[in-house]
Amino acid sequence: MLAWASLAITRGQSPAPKYDLLVRGGRLVDPSQSISAARDVAILQGKVARIAPSIPLAEARLSVDARGKIVTPGLIDLHVHVYDGVAPLGIPADPNCIAKGVTTALDAGSSGAHTFPGLRKYVINVADTRVFALLNISVVGQSTLSPDNPWGELLDLRYANVKLAVKTIEENRDVILGVKIRLTENIAGRHDLDALKLAREAADAVRLPLMVHIGGTFSTLPKILELLKKGDVITHSYRGGAGGILDDRGRILTEVRRSVESGVRLDVGHGAGSFNWAVAEAATKQELWPGTISSDVHQYNVYGPVFDLATTLSKFMHLGMTLDQVIERATMNPAGTFGFPQGLGTLKEGSEGDVAVFHLEEGNFEFRDAQGQARTGHRRLVPVATVKRGKLYGSASIPVATL
Repeated sequence: MLAWASLAITRGQSPAPKYDLLVRGGRLVDPSQSISAARDVAILQGKVARIAPSIPLAEARLSVDARGKIVTPGLIDLHVHVYDGVAPLGIPADPNCIAKGVTTALDAGSSGAHTFPGLRKYVINVADTRVFALLNISVVGQSTLSPDNPWGELLDLRYANVKLAVKTIEENRDVILGVKIRLTENIAGRHDLDALKLAREAADAVRLPLMVHIGGTFSTLPKILELLKKGDVITHSYRGGAGGILDDRGRILTEVRRSVESGVRLDVGHGAGSFNWAVAEAATKQELWPGTISSDVHQYNVYGPVFDLATTLSKFMHLGMTLDQVIERATMNPAGTFGFPQGLGTLKEGSEGDVAVFHLEEGNFEFRDAQGQARTGHRRLVPVATVKRGKLYGSASIPVATL
């Protein structure tokens, strides 16, 4: 028996096991199947082979005892920055994604047309985390902005090259799922709408969604929303300060309601400056909930206040979402937001053998927003182990067993 991270990991004794891996005894939360109950998950050749209330231990080559824990499809984080060493925000993918229950991550615009080849070569092609990308409309990607150089990639609009963006996407459609633009004034200046029109042109040309980073913009949010279409994504939806989703009285902007009703999607994108408790509390009290919950984890928030996607999910449980609802927004919903391959965000039989195991701890836990304001929550998800395509990973993203 192998002991790791409070899990009992047992090697089977059968000479001809039916399954490679069995995750047994946990509470399976899989919104794609409306399951929230005790279930065993069996994996064979990297795919989910069977879901059942009880699968004999002897039928698996390797088994994980998940009794007392939460078992979910591998999480999908729709907003991360993992271009480590190139984009100032970048962090390594594996210690911060697959080690934390995230089997699939979407790098949200760290690279542009000129820098994407390196993201593909040194991150996408080598990370154990399954990494996809949104291409920044700026050819330099997010390679300019840092605390020591607060000038972003679109202050010179000549860097927004539609032709190069389209060419890069067409050559990498297997991993580029959309276009990203940041519109904060120190990034896009006073020509933010002109930049957004170029990003719109590129997204339309390749028939992919557009993710728009809002807040602190020169132009008002209603003007920005006029350029968005069904399937596009607003990230940093619960950001404090100017340019957000609330009016001066704390009410949801009419234009935000209208955009959501027309199919524009709200993403969290917590980040270092883009999640505010007061805004989130006001919005959710008015029944404006996010469609997807993402971390925007990067160099300047990975040690707090974000830490990981599980912590961001825990904050939304504090806001009133159920466990099933937050898992839905980190599995099934993101899988349907961009054009990910089939079989992600679910544990239906035949889907990818991606599983996350968590403790659901109860107690008093301090959760801080991007401005340092604290709330005391009483439940939090703590990553325990991750399975990707049937391979079991530990907290340092090291396989703890070879199948």
